[in-house]
Amino acid sequence: MEKIEVAVILAAGFGKRLLPITDKIPKPLVKIGSETILEKTIKLVKKLNIKKILINTHYKKDLLKKFLEEKKLDVNIEIFEEIPEILNTGGGIANMVMKNKNSYFLTFNPDTLWNESYIDEILNMEKLFFISNSKNILLVVHKDRSFDQNIMGDFNLEENNLKKVKPLNFIFTGCQIFDKKIFQKYGNKSFPMSEVWNDLLTKNELKGFESKTNFQHVTNFEIYNKLLKNN
Repeated sequence: MEKIEVAVILAAGFGKRLLPITDKIPKPLVKIGSETILEKTIKLVKKLNIKKILINTHYKKDLLKKFLEEKKLDVNIEIFEEIPEILNTGGGIANMVMKNKNSYFLTFNPDTLWNESYIDEILNMEKLFFISNSKNILLVVHKDRSFDQNIMGDFNLEENNLKKVKPLNFIFTGCQIFDKKIFQKYGNKSFPMSEVWNDLLTKNELKGFESKTNFQHVTNFEIYNKLLKNN
């Protein structure tokens, strides 16, 4: 069976909901415990036996670049600087993957506290992606499993099909797999990933895989402080 070889980590955002911390550092360099949330994400990617990581940067990009150079994380990382304008989630991903020879990619938002509990779930999601000839599959979690109980649900999940019909009980964890062909019609511009998802939803082509791992997401400054006490 085919295997994902390249992961994408989104690290360009401003992290405004984490002010005042993000006045000084970009959100991916925020620490929970002894590690930054970016390190936690990279550690999981390595455990998935992925050999290459694409990372986009914009806000405080020099700090991120310096951190990655100094940390010696023993993985092949390619950095994409978004200048002069930030490209949003969809545009940022498209900008990286359309310049890569691979067809299939696994993406992570480092705002989620990724850990080893996700390994089997992601590998099973990968199997489903290839077996079902999916274009895009999202790792989602029931909102009851969310540490932050104020996060609203994004989708309804019915037999691995995502829908925008109530009840919207499932939250996007920040991890997805896709075939880069889904970006072909968008070109090199700024756009949110939700634009791609909405297009796939209208054709009933957006898949979901349910995570049973308790979901910890660095939503804002208040939740960050609660997570510090919990980890």
